[in-house]
Amino acid sequence: MATDFKDIKLYRGTTFADVLKEIHTNQKNKEEELKTLIGNLKPLINTAGDAVIIVPLIKDYLNTSVKNDENLIKMATIVQRVIAANSKGDDGELKFSDEEKEQLLNEVQNLKLA
Repeated sequence: MATDFKDIKLYRGTTFADVLKEIHTNQKNKEEELKTLIGNLKPLINTAGDAVIIVPLIKDYLNTSVKNDENLIKMATIVQRVIAANSKGDDGELKFSDEEKEQLLNEVQNLKLA
């Protein structure tokens, strides 16, 4: 039996389908924004000194964007595990390795600090 991702509610009326769509939309938007940003900044880079100033700005933009997407993808992975466990008739308990548990705890701490 196939699962309809629109039926899986995550938080505040957001569905799993919404999260997947947001991941996809973010990737497409980021690609266009990056092309535009680089296109706009290219004429401003005339010397190596200009590049030293401008390139870190692009890098920071990309890093922030990637972190946001990584958090959405991690959320989607957790939901997929729940779906898989439920479809197998498991007891509904998520089974994470110790390494995965530690990684999740670290991510929660990072989100609290951000």
